[in-house]
Amino acid sequence: MEHKLGLIGCGVVGQGLLQILHDKRDFLRDKFGCEARVVAIADKLKGTLMVPEGIDIPAVLALLGAGQGLAAYPKATPAQVEALDPLDMIERTDADIIAEMTYTDIKTGEPASSYIKKALRTGKSVVTSNKGPAALHYREIQDLARQNGLQFRIEGTVMSGTPVFHLAESGLAGNTVREVKGILNGTTNFILTKMETEGMDYGPALALAQKLGYAEADPTADVEGFDALAKVVILSNVLLGGSVKTTDVPCKGISSITKADVEAAKAQGFRYKLIGHAKSENGVITASVSPQKLPLSDPLAGVMGAQNALSLETDLMGKITIQGAGAGKLETGFAILSDILAVHRG
Repeated sequence: MEHKLGLIGCGVVGQGLLQILHDKRDFLRDKFGCEARVVAIADKLKGTLMVPEGIDIPAVLALLGAGQGLAAYPKATPAQVEALDPLDMIERTDADIIAEMTYTDIKTGEPASSYIKKALRTGKSVVTSNKGPAALHYREIQDLARQNGLQFRIEGTVMSGTPVFHLAESGLAGNTVREVKGILNGTTNFILTKMETEGMDYGPALALAQKLGYAEADPTADVEGFDALAKVVILSNVLLGGSVKTTDVPCKGISSITKADVEAAKAQGFRYKLIGHAKSENGVITASVSPQKLPLSDPLAGVMGAQNALSLETDLMGKITIQGAGAGKLETGFAILSDILAVHRG
């Protein structure tokens, strides 16, 4: 079965998805009967490209790799590269799946939430890696999708391509998830690892994370716990069935932790981790983000570097822990692919 894809946002994640779709084209067709034809791309910085018969992916990747915009697409007609707002692209394209991969605004969820709602109202399923809409408007958007007989999928929002939601939906089908606890931010885990294993102070460890590309120039969202906060809200509402808001969750980051704190914890047989936690008890969900001293026997204590991990407490299987990459070009591109395949399977 062929699916026509429209991409909103073609930065690192979008280009990762395009690379995967090109490299895995024959495999996806032969293994899953899924053929993905990219018919539209809209990016605020790179421009718009709409080719109903299908976009030449290697040509687009070559353009973007050379720092050019989509207007330079070979053989494009003026109409095909007309600069469009993503909302207009959604309206005009005949895509049946929109992959939304724009920047995250955790305060408003915009403009991504408007893009997603527009797609669902015009008969297009949506897959996204954007935490904003999933954290702030998940229930509303999911209801809109169901009302229109469509799908809204968010695998890439919490642990990149590490399959949290597919695990709960398929692998653990029939279980009730009672509690989630995890390392949900690779930047802070990298910093804490360096502080423990190499004796670095917080400042130099953060600077190294920035140099290696793990942390942004403004690292506030990571080190103060706001990135993990958004993910805890998503997990609370999707896996625990809650209606938790970001303002409901106490949040503390790692910026006040010193090398002396880390060394003292190590001497006691503990290890600092920034932990996102949510628990459902008697119909009430409590959630938090905070640095915690974990005993070395805890599965999460052994997760080092920029890795993420999540433990799920279930009624039938007890505790299940999954570990993997929490970011990355191909990793998050794979998360989008996994959701496209889920839409394909219906």
